[in-house]
Amino acid sequence: MFDWLLSKFSKDLAIDLGTANTLIYVKDKGIVINEPSIVVVDEESNEIISVGQEAKAMYGRTPKGIKAIRPMKEGVIADFEVTKIMIKHFISKANDTRSFFRPKMVICVPSGITSVEKKAVIDSAEQSGAREVFLVEEPMAAAIGANLPICKPIGNMVVDIGGGTTEVEVISMSGVVHSKSIKVAGDGIDSNIAQYFRKKFGLIIGVNAAEQIKVEIGSAYDTPEERNIDVRGIDIIQGIPRSVTVSDRQIREGIQEPLRAIIEAIRETVEQTPPDLVSDVVERGITLTGGGALLSGLDELVTKEIQITARVADNPLLSVVLGTGKIIDDKELMRRVVIN
Repeated sequence: MFDWLLSKFSKDLAIDLGTANTLIYVKDKGIVINEPSIVVVDEESNEIISVGQEAKAMYGRTPKGIKAIRPMKEGVIADFEVTKIMIKHFISKANDTRSFFRPKMVICVPSGITSVEKKAVIDSAEQSGAREVFLVEEPMAAAIGANLPICKPIGNMVVDIGGGTTEVEVISMSGVVHSKSIKVAGDGIDSNIAQYFRKKFGLIIGVNAAEQIKVEIGSAYDTPEERNIDVRGIDIIQGIPRSVTVSDRQIREGIQEPLRAIIEAIRETVEQTPPDLVSDVVERGITLTGGGALLSGLDELVTKEIQITARVADNPLLSVVLGTGKIIDDKELMRRVVIN
């Protein structure tokens, strides 16, 4: 009877606790939170000034004594206390009405997470009000969110490119056949863009500017027409503002290192997968999810380098949280895919 009451009245949550963004799915309501994983803190008083979207607007622009923190690093908790505050804030915002029953939470984590990191995630969620916490690997959730038939005896390959990590996984019969996790993803591409400007043009640009460049003209594969963008930064020698015009070809040159790392992770996973399942993957293709999947031409690059057709999922940014939401709604599926 009590279990029925819990399932009926508690607002169970599915959480994609990402390096770049946090998304929350509430049972029977859908996605209610999709905000940057950033917290702005007053360093002297430890007072929280802003969280999420408002905090991102301040990132890289805060005065002395005010610090913008990204408490998630490479897909795992880097700052426990700030993460706990962030989760509490988002959960409070997600629950527009108070519930007597504490929620059950299903949280996505990288496939290479350690036992210490698992405990940090669970403790943070419990201290934020969870009655139960279940962990699911991000690529597994992404595969479910992308509607891949993960329960069947068929090889499914998913590449989830987030902010801090790229997760490559081959799944069959609800289990992981082989997985590879690397700490190279969207943030790494942004960093490489910033480094490229420093080395090539002697120009210092901010993280937000690098991300904007990636979104506007970034590409992983040759484009039919050259695209250009004007970029303003600080001259390293003179210390004054200066602008340069760069092409998509130049930006592509600047992000070769992280792209090669992602390709090699996929190649290694294919090599370690049993032949019959590789045959399935060749027939069905590779599914790309996560924000990094939106990089123009990435599917073409993967197809060319791996010789297996790659496609971008219908909702790559939402695949993980949508998959986690499906897990919340299906007890049998949850039993099969949780890792704790």
